[in-house]
Order: sequence, then C-alpha cells, then structure tokens
Amino acid sequence: MFMNSALRRRILAVAVAGVAAAATVAAVAVLPTPAGAATGDGYWHTSGAQILDAAGNPVRIAGINWYGFETTDEVVHGLWGQDYKTIVGAVKGFGYNTIRIPFSDQMVEGSKVPNQISFFGQNGPINTDLQGLTSMQILDKIINYAGTLGLKVILDNHRSEDGNSAEQNGLWYTSAYPESVWVSDWVALANRYKGNSTVVAMDLRNEPHTQSFSSYGTGSTWGTGNTATDWNLAAQKAGNAILAVNPSLLIAVEGISDWVNDSGQTVSDWWGGDLQPVATHPVQLSVANRLVYSPHDYGPHEFAQTWFNSSTTYASLSTNVWDKNWGYIAKQNIAPVWVGEFGTPNGATDASDSTPGSQGQWFSGIVQYIKANTLSWTYWALNGEDAYGLVDNQYDPTPVSAAKQSALATLEFPFGTPPSSAPPTSGTPTSGTSGSPSPSASSSTGPAGACAVAYVKQSEWPGGVVVQLSITNTGTTAINGWTLAFTFPGDQHITNSWSSTFQQTGTSASLKDAGYNATIPPGGNASFGFQGTWTTNDAAPASFTLNGAVCR
Repeated sequence: MFMNSALRRRILAVAVAGVAAAATVAAVAVLPTPAGAATGDGYWHTSGAQILDAAGNPVRIAGINWYGFETTDEVVHGLWGQDYKTIVGAVKGFGYNTIRIPFSDQMVEGSKVPNQISFFGQNGPINTDLQGLTSMQILDKIINYAGTLGLKVILDNHRSEDGNSAEQNGLWYTSAYPESVWVSDWVALANRYKGNSTVVAMDLRNEPHTQSFSSYGTGSTWGTGNTATDWNLAAQKAGNAILAVNPSLLIAVEGISDWVNDSGQTVSDWWGGDLQPVATHPVQLSVANRLVYSPHDYGPHEFAQTWFNSSTTYASLSTNVWDKNWGYIAKQNIAPVWVGEFGTPNGATDASDSTPGSQGQWFSGIVQYIKANTLSWTYWALNGEDAYGLVDNQYDPTPVSAAKQSALATLEFPFGTPPSSAPPTSGTPTSGTSGSPSPSASSSTGPAGACAVAYVKQSEWPGGVVVQLSITNTGTTAINGWTLAFTFPGDQHITNSWSSTFQQTGTSASLKDAGYNATIPPGGNASFGFQGTWTTNDAAPASFTLNGAVCR
C-alpha cells in the first residue's frame, strides 16, 4: 500500500464567523446548449483517446482540485479568507478550464450548514449569498458561478464518512455507507445537475486500493468477480446508474494500487494509479463513448517508490512507470486518460531539477509526459493549506510558486468565449435559464497597435463586479513584461486581482503581469482579472494602453 498526498492532508485551524440556520434545498438552474457554442461548450463524449465537446471539437481537461467538501468542514476551503467568486475567478484567471471538487457521501446525505466560512474579509463583505446555506446549496452556487466563467466541474466521490484523505479500507463503501448508498448518492447528484452541462463528469471513487502489498483482496481488486472487492464491477454498476439518469455525462474510473495479474504476479503503484488490468478487464458501460480512465501519480516527496533512485531518467519514468501503468490506454486509443491528481511543493527545485530521482525531476517529467501525449489533467491542489498548494492559506489570487504555475501553464487548454447565457450567480438557484445579467464584453479602441484587449464583466451585482481581461499579442515579436493601463469612466475601485498586481489612483488604474505570465508570444494571450466595487456606474473603459502604447 502506498499513500498519496491526500492521506497526509491536515487542515489549518482558522477562526471564522458562524452561519445561520439551514435553508431549504433548491434545484439548480438548467441550461440549454447555446446556438453557435464555443469550443468546450455543452456535454462531452469520447472517441478513442480523445474527449470531444458537444460540437465534436477535441478538448482536454486542464484543471485543478479544490477540496474541502469531503472533510469534516463539509465546504471547500479558503472561504475563511476570500469570497468564493474571487477564488473561482482566480482559477479562471490562472488559465485552468476545469475544477475537480471532492465530496463525501456523508455530505450528500446530510443537511449541514458549514461554519468554516467568513462573511467579512479585508476589503469588506464576502460570501454574503452563502449565509444559511447547506453544503449542497453552496456546491450549487460554486457550480453555477463556475459555469458563468465558462469553467467545467467534475464531481469526485472522495470518501464515505467526512474526513481527510482517501477511505482507509480501500473500498468504495463502508458499513455506515454501504454500496447501495454510494450508488443512490450518485443517482441523486446526476438528477440534481441533469441539464447543467457545467458538471461534465463524475469521478466515481477516489483512490481505490489494497490495504497492504502482502494482502491483495483486503481492499479493492480488479477483475476477480468478487462483488465485495471488484472495483471494475462496482464502477460499472455506479456508472450505469448515473448514465440511466443522464446519458450525456462522462464517467471517470480511477485505478487501484496493488494487483495480481493473470500470471499470478503482484504489481503495485500509487493508490488509484494502477490501470494495468484495463488491458484484460476493461470497464464496460451501457452508453458508448462516455468512459475516461483517471490515474493518480506523485513524486518521491510523497513516498520513495523504487523507481525513484540514482538511475531515474525521464525515459525510465515514461516507459517503465507511466506507459506501463496507464499511459498505454491513451497510446493504444482505448480511451482518454485524465491524470486526476499530481502535485509538487513550492520549493526552489520542486518544479524542475536535473538530479536523478528527485521531486523536481519527476514533476518536470510528468508535465512533459502529459504534454507529449496530449492527456487531460487536474493539479492537486488549489488549496493553500496543502503542501502542494497553488496559492497561500488565505487564498490570495497569486500562485505561491511562479515556476510551478509556469510549468502548468504549458499544459493549459483554453476554451472559447463563454456563452452569453449563464446560470444565476446570486440568490436561491431556481429552475429555468434566467438569472443575473449575462457577462458583457468590451474591446479597446484607438489607433492600431500590436495588442488587443478583451474586457468581460463575468459577474455584476449592486455594488460589485468581477472582470476578466485578456491581452492578445497581435505583433510579430514577444511581449516581455507588461502593464495594462486604463481609465474607468465610472466610480469603480479595484479591491483585488488575480494573475496580476494592480494600482489605482482616482479613476486611473493599471494591472501588471504576475511574473509567470510576463511573456506573451506572437499570437499568444495572457488572461487575468479583478474584483471591484462601484456605486453609480461600472461601465467598461473606452481604451487601453499596454506599456504605454494604445491597443486596439
């Protein structure tokens, strides 16, 4: 048995304000796929090793994990320091297109009003529309808001009871939450989000595994035919139950850890990482082209696996570990592969290192492997309290390690412009397609220049606004370092920004690169944004200058 990083997670004790009594559960807004949908829109399906969007365009999951609902807090972490819209906006600004959200069966079954949420931050009220809501209703809010930004969400059944890490018994059920409850919870979630294509996939169970290397069968097996332990059979059962409710969803199946192959040889990998048995015992679902396999992989910081040593090379990892355990599934065009978890700390050499067997060698290697094989992925984790966290423990919208974010940025897969129709971002979710105002966009004007700027109000409410910007380099040489300046026509005031640093004097404001996104190659773009306040007018600026030159 090998532990993955989720096993060692410990939650910071954070003093936060309490919340009021529980409110009634409400249905989530259902959205149609808009006409002329952009790349990534709608539900997804598969073809061989590719994932395709509703229009048949190839897409890749390029996202991040945001955990907390599966813990005893029963809510994503970071809401003690930031508004949930700021955090989701930062995910978008960093360039990710998907959020994997872990949850527990206990969270789905209960009606807890979580108390690890603050309603007043450094710059005023935050999370005001979450007061009194249950965990499930908060999940609704996050999914709805992610949808307005054009993000996708994958739900991950991380464990049965609330707690940290994967379920210790290695199975998809416990005595308190038997298999029947696990399946019925998935059916309930499929019904809850049916028609909302922001929720694009269901990750059936986090990290099935054997309890120890010497006791194969005490935990999850694969292909044994034992209904109490055979993860393959269980995945088929839950996956088919979900597809009976919504045949448009992707079903993600993780690997196990230890496995006895047909020759009687025991092979081993990370929890959830071994998908070798797929070659002889594939998962078979009732709806074609809906299956994605999802391994987890970590470096020597997590555990000193035998393949991390003085002889380790990229070739040895790619051939003897990744190809062997799960990469072959994509290479042989069997199904798409989505690396659901991988992560590294924020030290100077943790993102890249030439030392054989080192953490940095592994991380730069797996980034290279994912890129070379055009695989899907979600980094573990966004959470600032995590050893591998992307941001700090107050969830300030700036990566702690610019080197790590720069490496991940090479794997990103941006979707097209978000659809003009969007689910509600505030108030109680209701059925139908109406809600808060649709995002509005404005482009800069003025003499032609080597840059173009898009300014999109992703969310707007009385007194507040969230704006997403992007700079496109329309010239023939790279932009190395940038400052975007503009004048507000109204009384807006920037309160925080992501993927940039801001300055404002009166109505004059500027946003500067965050370091890791300072270089914009010809034809490339940089995405970033801000949250702000306003009183009477929050109209878009009429023009923008980049490093002093007017953009168009």
